[in-house]
Amino acid sequence: MYPNLKLQLFRSAVRQNFLARELGMDESILSKIIHGYREPSVEQRQKLSGYLGVEESWLFEKYENVSPARAGGNHNSANGMEDEIT
Repeated sequence: MYPNLKLQLFRSAVRQNFLARELGMDESILSKIIHGYREPSVEQRQKLSGYLGVEESWLFEKYENVSPARAGGNHNSANGMEDEIT
């Protein structure tokens, strides 16, 4: 997910469908990029950062929302090892 991209769209009061048309991009592809389901190409990154007037590196900082249940590992004890049952 690219939260800075979503934030900049909000700050700029630009709707996704308008931005997609302006950049000659399919709306579904732009949506997938914004929500982190698709990696933007170099050209797409440049177009988006240029249009929104921000640094490309900031715009495409990733945010990974990983819950403890999805992170894997054992959460049964403080040291991460399974407790022995006696």
